[in-house]
Order: sequence, then C-alpha cells, then structure tokens
Amino acid sequence: MSQLLTHTFITAFIVAWLAGAMPLMLAAVGETIGEQSGVLNLGIEGTMLVGGYFSYVAALHTHSLWLGMLAGGIMGALLTSVLVILSVWFGLNQIVIGIAVTLLGGGTTAVLFYSNYSQSTPRVPPATWNIPGLSDIPILGKSVFNQHGIFWVSILLMVVVSWLLTRTNWGLSVKAAGQKPLSLDAAGGSVMRTRSEAELLAGFFGGLGGAYLALIATSAFTPFMTAGLGYIAIIVTMLSRGKIYLVAIVALIYGLSVASGTVLQLTALNVPTDLISMLPYLVVMAMLLVFARSVYIPPALAAPYTRGAR
Repeated sequence: MSQLLTHTFITAFIVAWLAGAMPLMLAAVGETIGEQSGVLNLGIEGTMLVGGYFSYVAALHTHSLWLGMLAGGIMGALLTSVLVILSVWFGLNQIVIGIAVTLLGGGTTAVLFYSNYSQSTPRVPPATWNIPGLSDIPILGKSVFNQHGIFWVSILLMVVVSWLLTRTNWGLSVKAAGQKPLSLDAAGGSVMRTRSEAELLAGFFGGLGGAYLALIATSAFTPFMTAGLGYIAIIVTMLSRGKIYLVAIVALIYGLSVASGTVLQLTALNVPTDLISMLPYLVVMAMLLVFARSVYIPPALAAPYTRGAR
C-alpha cells in the first residue's frame, strides 16, 4: 500500500483523474449551451467520435496537437449542423435526429478507421510548437504549446462560456430561447438564429471533448471509444442546472471514479475487472438518483419553434 503514496504514483493519479474528467467536461459544457437554448442533442456521442477521429488524423499528418484539437472542434460543429438544419430550421424531432447523428458519427468513423488504420494504430506523438522567441519566455515556456497548454486553454474556454451565458446579452438570448422563445421573438430577437449559434458552438465543444479523449487522454483513436460518454454528458448537463461550475464539479467526480478504478487494480483487493469498469457509470447513476429532484430542464427543451405559431 505504501507504493500508492509515492510522488510518481500521485502524479500519475492526478493525470489520470484529469484525463478522465476533461473530455466529459468539454462535451457537457457544449451540451449545456445547446440545452439552454432549447435544443436537446442526443447526437453528442457521434459528435465526440467524429471530433476524436478527425483530430487524430489531423495530428498524425500535421504533428500538431493544437491543429488536431482545432480539426476535432470544427468537424464536431460540422456534424452538429445536420441537427441544426433538420431540427432547428425545419422543426423535425430532435430526439430522432439526435439518435441519427450518433449512428452517423459512430458508423462513419468506424468505417474510416478500419479502412485507413486496420493494420496498425499509430499513436499521436506529444508534438509541440517551438515558436522562436515566444517559446523561450519563462511564463509561457514550451509547455504552453503542448498538451499541458491544451488543458489550460480548455479551462479558459469554459470560463469564457460561463461568462457569455451569465454576463452578456447573447447569453440572455440563449436562455430566453430555451425558456420562453415567444418572448425572445416578441422582443425582436431571432429564436432560430440564437439556437443555431448555440448549437454550433455546442457541437464545437463536443468535438473538442472527443479530440481531448483521442489526443490527450489516450493518444490514439479506436472506434466507439467514447463508450457512452456523450450520454453521460447529457446527464451531467441536467444535473448542473445550466451552471458551468457545476458541470466542472460533476465531471471531476466522474474523472475521480475513473482514476480510482486504476488504484483498485493496483491494490491487493480482489475486485473483479468488470466491476472496476462499471464504477464510473455507477457513480453517475448514484448522483442522478441522489439529485434527481434537482435536475433542471428548460421548458422549451426539444420543442420546435415556428415564428408566429401559437
């Protein structure tokens, strides 16, 4: 047991904790933006897979984790545009379209992966951007431009989203679109434009979550590697009541349960591997049961809106 208290192990535990929490946190932040505007995206699982695959391909070819993350976010937003067009613009059922997006994302990435990397799965190298002069500044340093920098930029992006939702007119419009879209329309705002902008931003964050999972947490991509993480992001969003800091807390609890599974495997306790694999999901189910009465759903969530309709 004493080997669990070494500096090396504690460092590895913290890294595993954050690696387990960050993909969920990014995806849940995106889902929070979308749900606050009244759009339920059940396709976030497919969005994460698309973001993970294309970030992996981009990082392999450019040797840049940053370009890989950007590619993942863009492709996540691109896939989410299917939901925007069919559900937001044409008013089709968000649940049905969301499931279709998940199937599309999962199936497409699996086919592409087996077609291009069926013989071997190269790992993404921890590439950096060595910018002359800028990389030598002590405060910045080269670590800012590698995977550690990606972690801090991801945190900064979530802080910016929290500020946008709580301190800006755009955030007020997003919340109005999810709570009383008729009032937003009467005030001169556009429900369709607001929901489209919010959902595309949500897709970008979903793609970032998948990219973080592929590039930082595992350094590789495997088909269906999210294993339900997108659906957990939806639960986290509903538990967090639209507050980004609560999204972060719940995601950190999930990441802690993931890292704790590794600890259990290293102890002398004879814990079945299947039970260890189930631990993060059991923790999420327990939180859902305990805080079920606190779950908040915007009144207009998943309800199509047509201007002038009563």
